[in-house]
Amino acid sequence: MATLHMWLTFAVIACTIVAYALERWSIEGVSLATIVSLLAIFTLVPQAPGSNVVTAPELLLGFANPALITVLALLVIGQALFNTDALEAPARTLSRLGGANVKRTIIVLLVTAGITSAFLNNTPVIVMFIPIVVAVAAQRNFAASSALLPLSFVGILGGMTTLIGSSTNLLVAGVAERYGTHIGFFDFTIPGLVLAGTGLLYVIFVMPHILGSRKGAGTSQEPSGRQFLAQITVGPFHALIGEKSIAGLFPALEGITVRSIYRHDEPILPPFEDITLRQGDVVVIAATRRALTRALSEGAASLPEMREEEQDPKRPTDTLKTVAEEFMLAEAVVAPGSRFAGRTIEASKIRATFGTMVLGLQRRSAMSRGLMRQTRLEPGDTLLVGGLPDDLESLRSSREILLLERSMASVPLRSHAPRAILVFALVILSAATGLVPIVAAAVMGAYGVIASGCLSIRQAVRSFDKQIYMMVGASLAAAVAMERTGGATFIANAVVLGLEGQPASVVLSVLFIVTALLTNVLSNNATAVLFTPIAIGIATKLKLPVEPFLVCIIFAANCSFATPVGYQTNLLVMAPGRYKFKDYLKTGIPLVLLLWIVFSLFAPMWYNI
Repeated sequence: MATLHMWLTFAVIACTIVAYALERWSIEGVSLATIVSLLAIFTLVPQAPGSNVVTAPELLLGFANPALITVLALLVIGQALFNTDALEAPARTLSRLGGANVKRTIIVLLVTAGITSAFLNNTPVIVMFIPIVVAVAAQRNFAASSALLPLSFVGILGGMTTLIGSSTNLLVAGVAERYGTHIGFFDFTIPGLVLAGTGLLYVIFVMPHILGSRKGAGTSQEPSGRQFLAQITVGPFHALIGEKSIAGLFPALEGITVRSIYRHDEPILPPFEDITLRQGDVVVIAATRRALTRALSEGAASLPEMREEEQDPKRPTDTLKTVAEEFMLAEAVVAPGSRFAGRTIEASKIRATFGTMVLGLQRRSAMSRGLMRQTRLEPGDTLLVGGLPDDLESLRSSREILLLERSMASVPLRSHAPRAILVFALVILSAATGLVPIVAAAVMGAYGVIASGCLSIRQAVRSFDKQIYMMVGASLAAAVAMERTGGATFIANAVVLGLEGQPASVVLSVLFIVTALLTNVLSNNATAVLFTPIAIGIATKLKLPVEPFLVCIIFAANCSFATPVGYQTNLLVMAPGRYKFKDYLKTGIPLVLLLWIVFSLFAPMWYNI
């Protein structure tokens, strides 16, 4: 029975979706407005006696929802993997499988994830592949966001093909079992493969054109090939002592160009033939930020601490003994008219002023082969600076050196990579095998990466995404309101009444599209539980086999492509891919419609109805 509260809930949901899509207001603001509106409706507008009363605590319960806690905990674990470069090796392997072609590399990643999602629950599979995709994107210099949303979609498609591929499949099977119908492991694999194959073709060949160019989204801010001038002081017990040049190159300095070597204040210029590095050498290098970051993370003494008080060039500059857990790099530009312009790095006393050390220098003109500390700064020079977060933040108020936005990044703690991989593997295995619920595995894993030193508390908190938190909380509040006011049942009953007397193929087709649309507003699992009994009832009334109607609900409830809250994997890729709500709408709606058409044509033939 329709009620005022139900219609008001429908209005709030419609306004929320429109506001998300328009992007004129922040996601956090729209989400907060949604929650406030629902609270006002159910606390200020009197509810009829004996009705299914919705209370304020129930509307706010979504902020403690296990699915939301799982996503936040997995973001922490993912940040630990990024923070330690733990998945660089598997990323390189997959990158090699893709060959030189970036498109082929992305296809290899997507197909691998899709196949894996058929035999493991797709959520932990996508959790596993997200950091791998980001690492491969960094190595191959393409935007990770061009592959992350397709990754989520492929994971959902792969999960449609077997019983254990998705929790939605298991829920439908569980409800069907109570009605006396059994669904086997491969019972819907053939139609599932038809839909998954169609969806995969869409994701590979059509979706990239809809998403458009993703430069700068979900990637590092570092332009490809941009070189910084830096120097390495070979101190006592340094790893480079005894390193010998081979064909003019030093194997230990992968990805780094040696411009000169200063030995006893005398420069040695290329080509470097039969040169062996000794203690006291100062190696002047040119490298990308990524290569310098790798050098710093692989050995704390790899890069010099540029101390301005170091006046004696014969005395080696101090080196970093250890890289603090929160040591970060950032880029800053010497401003026009800066008092530092014209001074050498050594004389500028940047560290004494800001608490940050200069690790690299980049400028548009030709780079010097001289010692970096003796290089005079010019307006427009880009400095690679390092320090703790608070030190780097102090640059924000400077008018002399301008900190570049979004340039701050942690130095990977590569020595902690085995710990991060171990925790990650335990989370995936325990969740995939059902040993513990995925929310418990994720929370324990988040604690594990913090306790093992892979991530600090501050870094863990920074990994939370407030947009996801607010959006999920608001969406779950709307879902509760829709279910408790009878809105979901109202829609389902309207479908049943409207389909009375229609052919079985039409009934199946309409049931699919209604379920698919609703699953993008409610959760996929809630939609599956709601529509499974309805599907069984329709099949019984039409005196038709139950299986095609149950399979219809499985596929349609999995079609959560059009909103980030439709499926957990969509939420997982939202933050690292920097996607907007409209990205899901414009790529997800065509896929939902495509799968609906294919199912409507194939299912009646396959099930002979």
